[in-house]
Amino acid sequence: MNTTHTVTEAVRVQAHYGVTKKLGNWTDANAFEVKARRGHAVLDLRSPQIPDGDIEVRVDLDHGMLKLLVPEGAVIDHWDLTIIGRGRVKDWTGQAAVDGRRIHITGEVRHGEIRVHRGGIAMLSAMFSRNYVNDVRRAHADGTFPTVDDPSRIA
Repeated sequence: MNTTHTVTEAVRVQAHYGVTKKLGNWTDANAFEVKARRGHAVLDLRSPQIPDGDIEVRVDLDHGMLKLLVPEGAVIDHWDLTIIGRGRVKDWTGQAAVDGRRIHITGEVRHGEIRVHRGGIAMLSAMFSRNYVNDVRRAHADGTFPTVDDPSRIA
């Protein structure tokens, strides 16, 4: 992993029989561990707080789904991902990107899937959440702007 920032411990996210969403400027780490058992996890990796360099996502999905919200030019590398059964990685618009931020996905997917959303689709995915509604209410009360839909926006 080529990074300019070293992380001593990965951020752990679990989604067992439920939904876990980490949206907006929620972390400054560049390594993540995701476990989902018949659950749904959403990770927003668009934050400017995440240091430059590669991002590593280690997954353990069992009949679960992981949605990654990534910047427009991000490169998804899932060469070291083991897929068992009907698992898959859905990344419809990311095939042409070669020079953006590299996101390495490793681990195992058993009868699950990883969805990659970029740009406007990532914004819409973030906007259709309770976190966004709460962020809009907070921004209105503070007289600032919401940041869940676009983490690069200054609050």
